Amino acid sequence: MFPRNLDTVVLEALADTPVVLLVGARQCGKTTLAKSMIGDAFPARYLSLDDPATLAAAHADPGAFLDDFQGPVILDEVLQIPALATVLRQVVDRGRKAGRFLLTGSANVLAMPRLADALVGRMEVVTLWPLSVGEIEGRRGSFVDACFRARLPPWKNEAEDRVACLRRALMGGYPEAVARKARRRAAWFRGYIATILQREVRDLARIEGLAELPRLLQLLAVRATGPLNYSEIARSAGLPQTTLKRYIALFEHTFLLWRLPAWSRNRSKRLVKAPKLLFGDTGLLAHLAGWTARGLAGHPGDAGPLLENFIAMELRKQLGWSRTAARLCHFRTDAGRGVDLVLEDEGGRVVGIEVKSRSTLGERDLRGLRTLAEMCGEDFHRGVLLYTGKERLAFGPRLHALPISSVWRLGTTGRG
Repeated sequence: MFPRNLDTVVLEALADTPVVLLVGARQCGKTTLAKSMIGDAFPARYLSLDDPATLAAAHADPGAFLDDFQGPVILDEVLQIPALATVLRQVVDRGRKAGRFLLTGSANVLAMPRLADALVGRMEVVTLWPLSVGEIEGRRGSFVDACFRARLPPWKNEAEDRVACLRRALMGGYPEAVARKARRRAAWFRGYIATILQREVRDLARIEGLAELPRLLQLLAVRATGPLNYSEIARSAGLPQTTLKRYIALFEHTFLLWRLPAWSRNRSKRLVKAPKLLFGDTGLLAHLAGWTARGLAGHPGDAGPLLENFIAMELRKQLGWSRTAARLCHFRTDAGRGVDLVLEDEGGRVVGIEVKSRSTLGERDLRGLRTLAEMCGEDFHRGVLLYTGKERLAFGPRLHALPISSVWRLGTTGRG
């Protein structure tokens, strides 16, 4: 079992909130994490609604099903029964007590408005993504926190070369895939995609014709980290835009995809600028796009989107447990200059992060970060250029180049 860095976040939520909902993609480790919570601080009973008998009892009489529990309980895959929402609220309101229910679900809570509405003020939602590199190594990644410090922590020369970074991205973070050898990983991803499309997407969409969805996912994979252009994708896929938007929303609800919003000094403009399209796991992304270690060696241009998506996901995972609360966006001017990733904390401080798949750098690589710095003024806290070289380099008092592996190794120690 890989220790998860969100364990302390879940325990903190259980200490003061009646209902905690742990959501995430199937096979990302929700059940394992939920079961690991059972102990002196949370002496809960575990039940899975994937079990036919448990599911039948919950369907037959949700009220009696929930009233039968005397202490804390974990209900796995609870989003299968939206009717439980109202009953859960009634049970919670009869006796407000922290840590009453720990729920898990594989569909985004936004796809289940009944649950969200019924438990407003009573529930905290925690999102679990596939394993971060730090979790695989037994570290608590703190790159986000490090970026917002007054000075970057010292670099211990633990850089990984380009080949090693690409292998990590190709592997992804699903525990089952991580545990397999590379040649067996493809078989796991094929089965995973088939299961998700047949079970999760069909159930959410109430549609039978799913033949076009695997091809659509492949089309989206080769456009990963690019601007989300519905009209262009709809033409390529041969789908009406309304259908395409519906399918992309379903992929988001099942954590296959996510949209990275645009950053702007004018907050209202963020709503109209095009988001970037990213995948929730780069192992799955690489499988869909047909990227392999050997193929990337012959076509190095494909490594850029893969590594950018990979770093974006590492940061998104770390934001789940980092001390710094920040928004993750991307930045692009009308003139075409941009920064791959932008972190903005609650105080308005901005950190720009550019990802390069090369081991050599030039002044041209800093143009986007310098543009962002000029636009932000005093709010620009730091610019970081991540690359596949091994040295930490300063290009100014607030501009640094760091090895990509610093994302999971800079200033980190063991989980203890």
